[in-house]
Amino acid sequence: MRQDFRIVELFLQYALQGLKLGSIYALIALGYTMVYGVLRLINFAHGDVFMLGAMLSIYFARWTKLGAHPSWISLVAIMAMAMVACGLIGGVIERVAYRPLRNAPRLSLLITAIGVSLFIEYAGQLSQVFGATPQVFPSLVGNHQWTIAGKLTISTVEALVFVVAVLLMLVLHGIVHHTKLGLAMRAVSFNFQAASLMGVNVNRVISFTFVLGSALAGAAGVLYGLSYHSVDPLCGFMPGIKAFVAAVLGGIGSIPGALLGGFLLGEAETLTAGYISSTYKDAIAFVILIVVLLVKPSGLLGKRVVEKV
Repeated sequence: MRQDFRIVELFLQYALQGLKLGSIYALIALGYTMVYGVLRLINFAHGDVFMLGAMLSIYFARWTKLGAHPSWISLVAIMAMAMVACGLIGGVIERVAYRPLRNAPRLSLLITAIGVSLFIEYAGQLSQVFGATPQVFPSLVGNHQWTIAGKLTISTVEALVFVVAVLLMLVLHGIVHHTKLGLAMRAVSFNFQAASLMGVNVNRVISFTFVLGSALAGAAGVLYGLSYHSVDPLCGFMPGIKAFVAAVLGGIGSIPGALLGGFLLGEAETLTAGYISSTYKDAIAFVILIVVLLVKPSGLLGKRVVEKV
């Protein structure tokens, strides 16, 4: 009986850790799925916007001296700065790199997205920008440990990541379903041309989508830095790819699907590392991607779209 209890206890501890990781993936995946839903574009530069959120937060903390005084006010202020900065960067990327190719073949947009991603990654490694050396992320809040039911442990950061992610997702849901811009986003995602004919400013809606998705990626960058303490200009590559897998798993284009996919992928990765080997924790994401594409390409909550020729 005691052995069985320990097995359940270990599983629950892994599940708690998976929620933290899944929350970060879900926030990044929301950006992928929002842009795809409106523009039918896989924005592979999105993971690098996430990286910029983490890297810029370090400099914001230094410039404002907030990193030297951990508190909830410091966290909120730095996260707000990161979200605003990443939102502006996302808007610039859309305006400069993607809008001129709006009517170009999709392959051109895909190549451009990869080019923007590589540009951000390698420009960030220049000594005049961030430099290639990993940097220590400041402790914006105190990290205490709590014990649940006398056995399970959870830290302040783990709880914070999950709570902040859920709050931001609720805010996104409110924007999409209870504002005029959200209504316009849904109209554009349903029918691009019809929305334009009905007076919707399509360019404004698409820019807003990029800004909103990039702001969420900036928040995810702050939460990632708090969780893993070290960031560098290439730290957005793997989380970005995994978040894309999460979006495909949940059904790319579906906001609830991005949330579900992020949490499921976080749990799968954590359980794989705990029960099998940490060597395979990255591989499990790509195994899931292959299985989803073979069995249900539309994802768990996605709708199958028939292409008319």
